[in-house]
Amino acid sequence: MVKTVNRNALILADKEHFTENLFRSIDQDTDFEFLVPAISSEKIRNIERSLTYQRQWAGYSTAETNFNFAGNKEKYRLICQREGETERDYFYKSFLTLSNKPATVLLSEKYMERWSIEDFFNFDGAMGFDRASTFNLNIRYGKMSLALLAQAATYELRKKLPQPYNRWNSTHLADALLTKIDGDIRVRDDTIIVTCYNAPEELNLQNNYQGLTEKLMAEGVNPKVPWLYNFKLDFRFK
Repeated sequence: MVKTVNRNALILADKEHFTENLFRSIDQDTDFEFLVPAISSEKIRNIERSLTYQRQWAGYSTAETNFNFAGNKEKYRLICQREGETERDYFYKSFLTLSNKPATVLLSEKYMERWSIEDFFNFDGAMGFDRASTFNLNIRYGKMSLALLAQAATYELRKKLPQPYNRWNSTHLADALLTKIDGDIRVRDDTIIVTCYNAPEELNLQNNYQGLTEKLMAEGVNPKVPWLYNFKLDFRFK
């Protein structure tokens, strides 16, 4: 299924996926790239301390070597990072990968995206990503699609909210904000108008959402919503 989206995707994994079987399978049977933290075994620790490191910036250096799992001849790329400026402060962490990307790109850029995935589930898991109500795939896909629409809308809303609202997870945001806002929906010509009551003034929602059609057009965005039968959407606040 992933191949239909990106045949050469970079897969980011946790330590529990540092296994010979998984590496061999991905390497031999797919075109995917793979990046996983190495388990800090005695073998890995000895390798980390035997390498010559190249300084990338203050307190951060990297080194590379080949690595094979015990009893296997296949060699994979092991990237070791060393943090700290003096020997007594050195801290090592290593990664095994099937990617040819530069070490600094993989470790300081790509792997950091791993935590955005954690944030996604921590913030928005309650929208429908945290449980499966059925094994029926069609129902699951439908539920996930609706959850993604809700997540996308909430993500854009958060970007316009002040602190601490913009750091609340979906459950807190719904309980403390959304459930307290009343409203009604009316249709005028080709526009669906949502009128919101009791929205906190400090959120500045009126400046961001009232006159939405004009704001979207000024940004070069088509204000017609395809899944709302091409109606436009606008908001009022009272």
